[in-house]
Amino acid sequence: MRIHVPCPGGSVTALGCILLLASCEAGPLSSPAAKGGVAAATVVTAAPFTFANFELGATPGTVCPDSSACTNGAAEPAIRADATGTFYVSSELGLSAGTLAWTSTDGGLHYTALTSPNQVSQSFGGVGPGGGDTDLSTAPQPNASGIHNLYVASLSLANVTVSTSQDGGTTWTKNVTSATIPLDDREWIAADQATKVCLSYHDIATFNIDVNCSFDAGATFTQVGSAIDAAHAFLIDDNEIGNLTIDPNNHVIYQVFSGIANATEVVGSAFHAVWIAVSRDGGQTFTDNPVYVNPHNTASYGHQFVNVSVDRAGTVYVVYTDDHNLFYSFSTDGGGTWTGPIQVNQAPSATAIMPWSVACNPGQLNIVWYGTSFYDGTTAPDNYPASAAWYVFFAQNLNAAAAGSTFTQAAATPIIHYGGVCESGVGCTGNRDLYDDFGVAVSPTTGLASIVYSDDQPGNVGRDDHTAIATQTAGPKICGP
Repeated sequence: MRIHVPCPGGSVTALGCILLLASCEAGPLSSPAAKGGVAAATVVTAAPFTFANFELGATPGTVCPDSSACTNGAAEPAIRADATGTFYVSSELGLSAGTLAWTSTDGGLHYTALTSPNQVSQSFGGVGPGGGDTDLSTAPQPNASGIHNLYVASLSLANVTVSTSQDGGTTWTKNVTSATIPLDDREWIAADQATKVCLSYHDIATFNIDVNCSFDAGATFTQVGSAIDAAHAFLIDDNEIGNLTIDPNNHVIYQVFSGIANATEVVGSAFHAVWIAVSRDGGQTFTDNPVYVNPHNTASYGHQFVNVSVDRAGTVYVVYTDDHNLFYSFSTDGGGTWTGPIQVNQAPSATAIMPWSVACNPGQLNIVWYGTSFYDGTTAPDNYPASAAWYVFFAQNLNAAAAGSTFTQAAATPIIHYGGVCESGVGCTGNRDLYDDFGVAVSPTTGLASIVYSDDQPGNVGRDDHTAIATQTAGPKICGP
């Protein structure tokens, strides 16, 4: 038995159907159906999209859904797809506790748990194996064996661990001192060509955004760069790092972040500017350009996290939130000039936080975020009432490189969380069950999306946290043939 939440008559607009979903916020939208004691996928339909939702398993070899072993205690996941359409997911167990990983070779309909990239491998010199702030990337070109290298990064605070698989996640090698500068925070990773991979992170000593690159599949990181150029040194102490991405067609590297707007602003001012660092020499040097500067310096985009993606035409998209609405800007000249901000979220997502995006064919863009219908204009998400029900929202634009284009929006999941959502990282004092980010990827062979997210339902605070998947099974596509 599978649970559906269809649009009446099948003819309601996407927005109308999403309003139907919102009307269920007094209780869970749906729950996994029992099938002989085994949890099956929960199907959420919000025209024109349909998503199959299920929890992932922690034990290597477990295939989900439809297994009693489909349970885990990880959170804050990431997801990518390689050029063959294989999805890879990683999610963290916590500092020094290791990282879980999964793969799907059938378009995201089933995921198989892999051996942990770092938990069971040896520790060097007493350095922890990572397990915090996970991110991953796949090489755009195949290695000598015809397989696209997979890289999983995780944080140990002492340094950054990069685990590499050259056989589709079956076996791993590990470098626990990948960051050139030790003592680090919030790393991101992006691959290029067959064996190049770059890592960005905050070094705790200066809070600069360092970018290190490896040319031997992560074995050594020999190239060191700074995403913050000399003309914008005022940003070194006042920034919130976003992700790193590389355009595989021209090898331009993009590092996005938020921060103060100029050198006259005092330390600790609101991060009302969104910036992008652009490298055209492979990560050796960067030039910083403003994406958007809000004229009201009380606005802040310094939340987890501003996000960048690039489509196949080289158009760059940056998404960011002010803890209320979600916006995007786009650049058709490689990050030099920008159009935006353009609002993405629609009712009933009155609050939109923690965005992630994926772009594919020219102008095609998918964006996901955690959203709720609650917003009173004064309360921060940390302190939202217990009645605030959160979903994963999904929005798609097939012409995003044109001003005035529109998104089709839907809720991709049942309710995943109630109440406050703390966005202060390890400084959180409130509920942190959703942690700091999640993600979406698209199969280039099917054009369908797979979303990985944190879920704390049925709601035992701090005990029900787990990583789950929402895979698109129907509706408009991007990227596919």
